[in-house]
Amino acid sequence: MKTFTKILGGLVLALLLLAAGALALSWAPDRPVEALKARWAPPPSQFVPVLGMQVHVRDEGPRDDPQPIVLLHGTSASLHTWDGWAATLVPTRRVIRMDLPGFGLTGPSAAHDYTQAAYARFVVAVLDTLGVKQPVVLAGNSLGGSVAWKTAADAPQRVARLVLVDSGGYPMQATSVPIGFKLAQYGALRPLLQNVLPRSMIESSVRNVYGDPSRVTTELVDRYYELTLREGNRAALVERFSQFKGGEAIAQIPQIRQPTLILWGGRDRLIPPALGERFEHDIAGSRRIVFPELGHVPQEEDPQRTVAALVDFLKT
Repeated sequence: MKTFTKILGGLVLALLLLAAGALALSWAPDRPVEALKARWAPPPSQFVPVLGMQVHVRDEGPRDDPQPIVLLHGTSASLHTWDGWAATLVPTRRVIRMDLPGFGLTGPSAAHDYTQAAYARFVVAVLDTLGVKQPVVLAGNSLGGSVAWKTAADAPQRVARLVLVDSGGYPMQATSVPIGFKLAQYGALRPLLQNVLPRSMIESSVRNVYGDPSRVTTELVDRYYELTLREGNRAALVERFSQFKGGEAIAQIPQIRQPTLILWGGRDRLIPPALGERFEHDIAGSRRIVFPELGHVPQEEDPQRTVAALVDFLKT
C-alpha cells in the first residue's frame, strides 16, 4: 500500500511539475503599446486622437481621391490584414485603415463600449478627424463588415459604396470556432487569460480561419500573437463578446441602398457562405462573389484575387 501511495504521489508531483512548466512557457503578460510600435507601426502608421483614444491609422494614396477607400478588420485582427489590398490600391486611390477599439495598437475603448452602434460612431469620428467629408467606399471583414453595414445604415451620407467580406451581422451558424474565441467568451477565465497565452493557441486559431492553413506563415502568427498582447486587448475581447452578440440591427440590412459587393470564402467555417447568400437576398441590387478555396479572411489569404474583384466593382 505504501509503495502504491509513493507511486501515486510521484505521478501527481510529475503532473504538477509538467503543468507548472507549461504555464511558465505560456506566461505572457500584457505588453505596453510603445514596445510594439517599432515592429508593427512603422511609417506610414500614425496615431490620431479620437474619442479619448490614440487610434492607429494608415492613411495613404492621393488626397484628391473623390471616394477614399476605408478598410475595417475583424475580431482579433488589425489594419495589417489589408496589407495586400493596400499595396494594389494605394498608387491610384486614397486608402484609410485603422485598428478598431479593442484590437491592434489602438487598444481598449475609452468608454468600454463595444456595441455595433459604438463602432459605427467610431468610424465616422475617425473620418472626421482625418478631414474626410466626402462619401467613402467602406469595406469590412467579419466584425469589420458588421461595422461597415451599420455605418452605411446609420450614416448613409458618409458611405457611397459598401463591400462586405465574410461579414458578421446575422446570428452565427459557425461549424468551427477558433479556440481563442471560445475561451474569450468565458468571463470566468479572464484572470487567467490576462497573463497566459500559448503562441500555439494563436497559431491554431489563425489556421482555423484559413481555407488553406499552409498559407499561414510564422510572421503572420507573430503579428496576431504580439498584437493580442497589447495592453488591455485581452480584457477588451472578453468585454466585446459580452456586449456585441451579433444580430443587433438586422432589420436595418434591407434598408441599405448603397451599391454593395459581397465577397465570401467558400471554406469559411466561422461565418458560412449561406450567410453571404442572405446578405445578397436582403440588400437589393447587391453582387456576390465566392472564392471556393478561401476561408474567413479571403482578403488576407489571397489579396491579389480578392482585390481584383473590388477593382472591377469600383469600375461599374
